[in-house]
Amino acid sequence: MTGFIMKIILLPLVVAICSGIFDSVDYVSWYQPIVVGVVLAIVGHFMEVMMLRRNTTVMTDIADFIAAAILVYFVSLFLDGARVTLWGAILTALVITLVEIPVHRWLVRSGRTEKSTA
Repeated sequence: MTGFIMKIILLPLVVAICSGIFDSVDYVSWYQPIVVGVVLAIVGHFMEVMMLRRNTTVMTDIADFIAAAILVYFVSLFLDGARVTLWGAILTALVITLVEIPVHRWLVRSGRTEKSTA
């Protein structure tokens, strides 16, 4: 649950920052990066629950990158006035992945990815 809380806060911020930095990512309303970030947080959390273990961190990071690029691009298509190119989605996914790498390492090291056998 800690990972989800971190994602729900960090990912909308990262998407909003990327919108300000990259010309190929343009959200016209304040809520649009929040919507994209929340969708990314929900999908990313379920991916972590299914995949993240001590020996799968790199694979999880790669899967996060691919999923983030696809989601940023396609979710933005449904937001009125938003303009995100494929290159912009890839750049945003790269920044998201760079933020996620230390989060994944911390979750694994702190034992928050261990599944109970009960």
